[in-house]
Amino acid sequence: MNEDVRELLDRLYEKYNTPDFIEHDPISIPHGFTDKGDREVSGFLAATIAWGNRKAIVKSARRMMEYMDDEPYDFTMNASWQELSRLEKYVHRTFNGGDLISFVLALRSLIERYGGVGEFFEQTWERTGDMRAVLSEFRARFFDIDHQSRCEKHVSSIDKGASCKRLNMYLRWMVRDDGRGVDFGMWKRIPASALYLPLDVHSGNMGRALGLLKRKQNDWKSVEEITAALRELDPKDPVKYDFALFGAGIDGFLK
Repeated sequence: MNEDVRELLDRLYEKYNTPDFIEHDPISIPHGFTDKGDREVSGFLAATIAWGNRKAIVKSARRMMEYMDDEPYDFTMNASWQELSRLEKYVHRTFNGGDLISFVLALRSLIERYGGVGEFFEQTWERTGDMRAVLSEFRARFFDIDHQSRCEKHVSSIDKGASCKRLNMYLRWMVRDDGRGVDFGMWKRIPASALYLPLDVHSGNMGRALGLLKRKQNDWKSVEEITAALRELDPKDPVKYDFALFGAGIDGFLK
């Protein structure tokens, strides 16, 4: 690994992995709550709509929480059909109210079966020891209740080779714990070393510019390639460099 790349990424990680990062990022949504269940539910829903402009994502996610009375866990577990029907008015790009209702009911079912969203991920990790298997099984369990088929496109399929950016981002939020106040570190039975980079267009382009990624597509094979390169820098916490790749883009590294 080029030492100049290591030095750059470490510097950018230090610069951007601070509480100042939170306000304009979707992670600000679960940071608005203190209860574990609220953070898990709000974080998953915020991550689900996290594509496109970050300002628009945060605005839409906050509006989603308002529809849920700013009590996302309680609403998820106890909302009546009449209360759920309020969600029909919600829309964020291609994610509409029907999708949101299906997601709330899927979360309710998952929580009832496993005791919590985090419990599902931690139990499945402990059983498989393979985050790829966890991602695959999560999608299968999430959609094994009656739901609108159109909403399936909003949870990427690792089995179809998708990068699973939003799920990997959600896992970063919930698993990493470096004491810096950005990620939550709530799911302590999953090691940070098991995580994969939330690869998107920007981190992919930055990774290629830095020689961390050669593959042209932003698919699961690229996720494995770039995460393997980041594990050379920090085997225990490779995904911390998500902040650095983001920061490189903000700092105009490619200009």
